[in-house]
Amino acid sequence: MFMWNLILAFIGIIGLTAVIYVARRIHRFSFIKRFGEKHGFLAWVVSFLAVAAVGLFALINLYVVVIVLLHLLFAFLLCDFVGFIVRKAAKRSFGYDVQNIAALLLAAVYLGAGWFLAHHVFETDYTFYTDKAVGDGFRIVEIADAHIGITLDGADFAAQMERVQQTRPDAVVIVGDFVDDDTEKEDMLAACQALGKLETTYGVYFVFGNHDNGYFNYRNFTAAELRGALENNGVTILEDESVLLDDSFYLVGRRDRSSPGRASAGDLTEGLDTSKYIIVLDHQPNDYANEAASGADLVLSGHTHGGHIFPAGLVGLATGANDRTYGTEVRGGTTFVVTSGISGWGIPFKTGAISEFVVIDVYSE
Repeated sequence: MFMWNLILAFIGIIGLTAVIYVARRIHRFSFIKRFGEKHGFLAWVVSFLAVAAVGLFALINLYVVVIVLLHLLFAFLLCDFVGFIVRKAAKRSFGYDVQNIAALLLAAVYLGAGWFLAHHVFETDYTFYTDKAVGDGFRIVEIADAHIGITLDGADFAAQMERVQQTRPDAVVIVGDFVDDDTEKEDMLAACQALGKLETTYGVYFVFGNHDNGYFNYRNFTAAELRGALENNGVTILEDESVLLDDSFYLVGRRDRSSPGRASAGDLTEGLDTSKYIIVLDHQPNDYANEAASGADLVLSGHTHGGHIFPAGLVGLATGANDRTYGTEVRGGTTFVVTSGISGWGIPFKTGAISEFVVIDVYSE
């Protein structure tokens, strides 16, 4: 709790700094300065009201207000720095009107691109080869971090599952954070029904993420109701369990790192036939050393959202919270894949990643 209070206090201080700094820069617009010559106090009121308009983003959520304010702050700081360099080097000035307009445009374009990258779902394809016998190969589609209700409601998620169906997967795996803390029950049910309509060779499999059980009690369904809706739609939930498919590959589903008493990677693969291809599903990508030592061939994760808002992904790596933020990595005989997720948590912008589902083909060499 202390850490969360510290983080919230830091965000509050940065947010207040952004409000003051941006308001001061808006006050430098020439038309506001002229207005301030006769109405000094009112000119400041207008400047702060302009910044207060960012509060309209609270109609989405408060996180968006903070993100927009921070990006406005950074845009104004950058343009002020460039303006300072130009004044010193070229002995001339763009003028504050030009700097301000450039800052506003920079923030708008950057966040506009982030909005697109969060709401447009890409298909990302990987092909891996193994010396193990996997017949004619198999195709697995990985979906993580839907956080239903952020950028995808139930109907939107169903539309994406139609795209997934077109890839003709042998199996579909949901690698955690399928729902969020404020997902509506109607959307959760619609998303589960969409999973139930998928036609695959070996089925649809699910592992829980840190948000699926819910941190708070304000959403209108329980984790037990989520579990029931998944199972009623033919989705197999794996909780520290494995299943052998087509007598050629295992799916090993891990409980989330946040779950008490989860089994170790080694315990989960102990006793499995290592001549068969072993795929581990683990929501959070932060147990690479143990998973590589366990004999897994492929480990699929999500959780990071690919970094989501730059530079959050770099912070996660620097603090050791994640072994990888996005993409593939090979350690020993184990290939790791981290998806940026089909959506993300809380913030409907992605400035450090894309939204995606992942199609993986595995063939024998």
